[in-house]
Amino acid sequence: MSSASVARPGDPPPEGAPPGGRRAVAVWGTGVSVYFVAVIFRTSLGVAGLDAADRFGVGASALSTFSILQLLVYAGMQIPVGLLVDRLGTKKVLGLGVVLFTAGQLGFAFSPTYGMALASRALLGCGDAMTFISVLRLGSRWFPARRGPMIAQLAGLAGMAGNLVSTLVLARLLHGIGWTAAFAGSALAGAVVFVLLLLFLKDHPEGHEPEPAPHMGAAYVRRQIAASWREPGTRLGLWVHFTTQFPAMVFLLLWGMPFLVEAQGLSRATAGELLTLVVLSNMAVGLVYGQIVARHHGARLPLALGTVAATSLLWAATVYHPADRAPMWLLIVLCAVLGACGPASMIGFDFARPANPPERQGTASGITNMGGFVASMTTLLAVGALLDATGDDYTVAFSSVFVLQALGLSQVLRLRKQAARLERERLVASRVETVHVPA
Repeated sequence: MSSASVARPGDPPPEGAPPGGRRAVAVWGTGVSVYFVAVIFRTSLGVAGLDAADRFGVGASALSTFSILQLLVYAGMQIPVGLLVDRLGTKKVLGLGVVLFTAGQLGFAFSPTYGMALASRALLGCGDAMTFISVLRLGSRWFPARRGPMIAQLAGLAGMAGNLVSTLVLARLLHGIGWTAAFAGSALAGAVVFVLLLLFLKDHPEGHEPEPAPHMGAAYVRRQIAASWREPGTRLGLWVHFTTQFPAMVFLLLWGMPFLVEAQGLSRATAGELLTLVVLSNMAVGLVYGQIVARHHGARLPLALGTVAATSLLWAATVYHPADRAPMWLLIVLCAVLGACGPASMIGFDFARPANPPERQGTASGITNMGGFVASMTTLLAVGALLDATGDDYTVAFSSVFVLQALGLSQVLRLRKQAARLERERLVASRVETVHVPA
């Protein structure tokens, strides 16, 4: 008679798995604090978009270039960062990221010209790109694999908390003490987390050192990328991330405030409250999605597709509302639903993670993380260009969202069956390896 061991929520981690525990929480929390600050810096332009337009004397297309360039650098860095994390470890990559995004925030504070401000946002995007993948890798090194979905959602939750700080705190500082003091003062948070990182962060628990990575030559890099990309789970993760994340990202990162103020006639204070609702909804939904996915892996795709459907429906109802302005109740529901986009995008990593061995986790996460940011960058550019071309017609400009959603949805539906089949085969194989035959 034989029996296969299957992990349950209350079971201890299998032999050889990371231990978790308080030490893991403390180390991982240090890494998350870095990501928290990076998101504050990343989303700071979302509450300063109208101020930036006045400060640098630019229109919608030039204003969108700030976020587009920042996301272009971020997306372009994802695979190199994944490779660096696999090769160098979390602490070194996170440390470099802190230095870069803090320098970018300081540069943005003191930039006298549009060009220098652009360069500062690019530097910020480069540092920001090094944070999330590093935090995911840190979680996989310190916690058992079954905790992966919840750890990813909690990391996303910390990011949303950073977004909340920029929406509530930085916005008030900006209009209270001015542009330079607000951005330069916020950069002090980068120095604080850098010290915490140096003092407390460690790549892995004692006794859980990873296998030495091979020399990172060009051939090794190509093999890592190609092997990750060949996995349908990696590609499905990318397209899930692509399809789910970008509507909320576009709304929070730049165009939500101008849309609510200029197209919907709201005050900045009321618009800020609606942006805050997006963040609060994100935090609440993230906890729910994390619990569901951790307990029921089969719920991953229905949650992601349901989020896309709800987002599309509410976005269309708002953009195509027959009145000149959508009613407040509809704007509230839209912002509440947009809050589910971030947690749904985290599900992408739950497709890529089981499809790749530990030595490729950073690379696979980098590929997956590109999805939503490429979609966000493309939509930011499209909205800015369409606003300039149509005389600030948000109905036309915001319709570009549906094109990206349709593209992403077609790829998700194409890849889902193959990825599910391979994941089932791996699960069966792993269970066979754990079969115990009594003596």
